Amino acid sequence: MTTHVLALGGGGFSMSDGYAATALDRYALGLAGVDRPTVCFAPTASGDATLYIERFEAAYAPLNCETRVLRLVADGAQSVARTLDGVDVLMVGGGSTVNLVALWDIHGVTRELRRLAAGRDLVLAGLSAGANCWFEGCTTDSFGPEVVPWRGGTGFVAGSFCPHADGEDRVDDYAAAVASGVLPAGWAADDGAAVHVVDGVVRAHLAERPRARTYRVEADGMGGASVVAQDMTLF
Repeated sequence: MTTHVLALGGGGFSMSDGYAATALDRYALGLAGVDRPTVCFAPTASGDATLYIERFEAAYAPLNCETRVLRLVADGAQSVARTLDGVDVLMVGGGSTVNLVALWDIHGVTRELRRLAAGRDLVLAGLSAGANCWFEGCTTDSFGPEVVPWRGGTGFVAGSFCPHADGEDRVDDYAAAVASGVLPAGWAADDGAAVHVVDGVVRAHLAERPRARTYRVEADGMGGASVVAQDMTLF
């Protein structure tokens, strides 16, 4: 069984002009490897915001896929059982990473995703909080206006993640957190860039706009951190 993780620093339909589906949205669908994939949108990090759900449905309506929405705020466990079974792609929206992970743990979403991944191919994708959640740690503004490091997530991918590397200028603070050991080594991604991980191994670095980059961030053993821009595939 193959598990794909597509972690966007930002971008996709959530941040596009007119909230239309973008190249990274279409790339996520293509990873499913089926003619008409079933895509479930998880707006958990936004508190199941109605407008966010409407934008997802409008963006994906022209694409060759079936859409569902995981609604935890209003429907809880019933939504988990009803919407995740048979899903090919889970697209996770932005918002509060900490709230997302807490609600997923309470309602058994993380446990159900692990069960599904053990028995079939699965694509796990998302931006910002929806990318943070797949790692073991991240940078987040879930606790207030300041962006801070946080050790938490589902752990589908080892290491940490930093979204909005350019859009919110987070790289220096992320590198400091890695250098100090507060966060493990990991990846930062600009808005419009993504890291593609297959069964826990990074396979590609993707960009849907020119100059968008991803970066490998590791402690250098001398009290600092190295930040290395990756070779990108632009599409």
